This record gives sequence, structure tokens and C-alpha cells, in this order.
Amino acid sequence: MQAALARKLSLRVTDVQALDLVVSSAEPLGPGELGHRLGITSASATVLVDRLAAAGHLARHADPADRRRVHLEATDHAREDVRTALSPLLTEMEAITDRLAPEHVPVILDFLDDVAAAMRAYDRR
Repeated sequence: MQAALARKLSLRVTDVQALDLVVSSAEPLGPGELGHRLGITSASATVLVDRLAAAGHLARHADPADRRRVHLEATDHAREDVRTALSPLLTEMEAITDRLAPEHVPVILDFLDDVAAAMRAYDRR
């Protein structure tokens, strides 16, 4: 799915992965931590961040506790581009969801939450 999204946004797959990590991270990420999570060198992470910032997808913010560090944030522009690109898929998923019996929805949501948690745990190993 990330490859398809990258094609639609004219980005590299690693760029989409980086945006996903920045958006979904529980704590603010800097370029070094982003590179570590992507499995790329700090030099490659710097190039990636520079590319996404130049395209208007990422913003850098000084760390209030340590002004030498920066935190990355996905821009509204990036979020809107992703929403637009995913809109047809989300519409299709909504139509599928509308066909579900209301009493089945909680069970299916629990199942999907468990699957997503297992996938995240596997990814961290």
C-alpha cells in the first residue's frame, strides 16, 4: 500500500514511510531517530528530511528543551495530499463497512485492532 501511495504522491516509498513514522510516533522524532527507525544512515536521513521539507511535506521545529535538536512534523500540505490520494480507498472501505450488521462491528474492530498491534509488535522486533 505504501508503494501505491508513493506513486500517487510522486514520492519515494521511503518518503511515505518517513511521513507515516513522523505522524504515528508517540514522541516527537528528529532526523537521527527517523533514520534509525527507517534503517538508513544519518546522512541518508538528512537528505530525506531535506527533500521532504523542500517539497513542503515536513517542517522542522526546535526542541524547546535542547535548541540543538529539531523535531519533525508533517505539514498540513502533506496531510491533505495523503487524504486526497487515499480518498478513493476510504470511500470504498466506507461502502464495505456500511454493509456490516451493526452487531458485528465491535467484534471486527477488536479483531482489526489486535491484528494491527501484532503487526506493529512484529515490526519492532
